[in-house]
Amino acid sequence: MRDRATANPFVVCAVLALLTLALFAAALALGHGDLSDGSLRATLLRLRLLRTSGAFVAGAALATAGVMVQALFRNPLADPSILGAGAGASLGGQAVLVIVALAGAAPWLDGGVAGLTAEVLLPVGCVLGALAAMGVLLLAARARASFLVVLLTGFVLSSVCISLGALLTSLAQESYELGRAVLSFTLGSVGGVGMPRLLLAGPLAAVGIGAAWSWGRSLDLLLSGEEEAASLGVPVPMVRGWCVLWVAFLTAAAVAIGGNVAFVGLVAPHALRPFVGVATRRLVPTAAIAGGAFVVLCDLVARTVPARGELPLGVVSGLVGAPLFIIMLRQGARRGRLG
Repeated sequence: MRDRATANPFVVCAVLALLTLALFAAALALGHGDLSDGSLRATLLRLRLLRTSGAFVAGAALATAGVMVQALFRNPLADPSILGAGAGASLGGQAVLVIVALAGAAPWLDGGVAGLTAEVLLPVGCVLGALAAMGVLLLAARARASFLVVLLTGFVLSSVCISLGALLTSLAQESYELGRAVLSFTLGSVGGVGMPRLLLAGPLAAVGIGAAWSWGRSLDLLLSGEEEAASLGVPVPMVRGWCVLWVAFLTAAAVAIGGNVAFVGLVAPHALRPFVGVATRRLVPTAAIAGGAFVVLCDLVARTVPARGELPLGVVSGLVGAPLFIIMLRQGARRGRLG
């Protein structure tokens, strides 16, 4: 990948920040409920601010994870899901919901296990699920140093975790509340995000974004190839291991907040490379803001489109993200920006 930055990254960040503020204002003003009712205004604004903040954090984490994965694999079409982190985090979250149900801690997200509420346990389950998947991946990578082995192991891990998640979803249908909670989490939603979950996942995402920026020089050198990077003093196995772990943390934080949200890790970095180039330290902050704004926009669409119920966030992000990505892919191919 060649660096073809055409814009000042600070200017791009400023433009994206203004766009994000506009989306936040729209997200607070629009939605179910009447803000002119003084008795409801404070509650409605608090709930909308929580879910919009959660959407932004989830999008920023996924976009940053996408930047790291694409640098690791030297492929702008790579996505965090190919490592199995997303599927592992989702499986962990689904398992928590089922365990909470078995412990008789309903109603959802108000009860708890061992003194911890489900709102707190959900991020923990996502992190453990992602770490378990990444542990298997790192064991495979240690046995065989090839990126192809890592890629294929991630694909197998994703398939296994998705299958187990589908099994849990099927078993959860025995209970209406449990089935609805697991299905909503699987399809993606920020409607139930509360302050405890945001306070757990938000700092994790922030630290992950900072870690991605700090590994920027090493990731940039890896773009020229492993041998070249090693000859320039980059400890390739260590960089790969740490970056895989941070991708797991970032993905787990995003899944804990919004469930499965598709295409953010692909669309945000890919849209910004023509403007800020491929350098990781320029791409991470801009992609994080763009990814957050993208998920805020998708959530706004999900809860304002006329329908019997709220549309799943993952469905909206897929329907919006897939055409956008195909358009960017075609434009990039014509301009030779995929190599």
